[in-house]
Amino acid sequence: MAKDYPIPTNYHVIFEELKYQVHTARMRATLAANSELVGLYLEIGRKILEQQRQEGWGTGVIGKLADDLRTAFPDMKGFSPRNLSYMRQAAEIFGEHQILQQVAAKLPWGHIMVLINKLKTENTRLWYGQQAIEHGWSRAILTMQIESRLYERQASSLKVNNFKDHLPVPQSDMAYEVLKDPYIFDFLSVGEKAQEREIERELVRHITEFLLELGSGFSYVGKQVHLEVAGEDFFLDLLFYHLKLRCYVVIELKAGEFKPEYAGKLNFYCSAVDNELRHEYDNPTIGLILCKNKNKLLAEYALRNITTPLAVSEYALTRAIPEEFKTSLPSVEEIEKELDTGKQE
Repeated sequence: MAKDYPIPTNYHVIFEELKYQVHTARMRATLAANSELVGLYLEIGRKILEQQRQEGWGTGVIGKLADDLRTAFPDMKGFSPRNLSYMRQAAEIFGEHQILQQVAAKLPWGHIMVLINKLKTENTRLWYGQQAIEHGWSRAILTMQIESRLYERQASSLKVNNFKDHLPVPQSDMAYEVLKDPYIFDFLSVGEKAQEREIERELVRHITEFLLELGSGFSYVGKQVHLEVAGEDFFLDLLFYHLKLRCYVVIELKAGEFKPEYAGKLNFYCSAVDNELRHEYDNPTIGLILCKNKNKLLAEYALRNITTPLAVSEYALTRAIPEEFKTSLPSVEEIEKELDTGKQE
């Protein structure tokens, strides 16, 4: 019979970090297994493209090629006329772009079709492809991230923060990349006039979707986290730990317009977390104010003389994302099943 041992205070952080590493390693192994198949598809696509340019191959010849390949290899899937057309399109798009080729070789074929169909530029295809590899996105998650315009939101000029002034490189760059503006919470069943506590309750109830929207590396610690300072009680709206940044992240929700005094309050909360919860191996706590609206200049002024790393972003409760993607984040098993499906197409 196992003995009861005291649980170290940092146990949940270590456990979440190990769980994240195991999950990421499994996903990368699954993605790497697709390299040979994708390489074959791109080679077929190059040959078709070459013959179309030199011999004028049309849809009739492509159809015959599809039939002959399926007859020669009855145990293999993916040789439909439509998929051969995708192979040709992929060869044309990725063929002369060495970096894109390297990214494509690490992605399931289903992911590559999403990049072809949903995106129009090399830069966005490269960025989403790299993100899918790094974070182990399923095809459905990749599509959802494209539909929610993640690239534009992470590169947004609307971002307000003081990370570069108060965090060392490369942590400041990593923190900036993690930040989005706006955050999309359209998975919540609340109205536009919902108050902070209602939004907070719904975010926790939909914690899987919330973590997906926050981005890779966030580990949920708790809501209304109690801290006692000088005999007084204080409660943090939401507390997270970021595994890559190795720091706590305090999130304060505001249902209305940003006000400068919010920065002072969050600064106090971050100082309290640093003093009460932070361990010697942790980096300084980061604070994020999520508000319905903000005036960028007011927010910049509010953060200017604060030395704690803080950021201010907006959130939106509605955004047009296809209904089929408004589901919870799949489990590891579901994601791997999705990747297996991508291999066969």
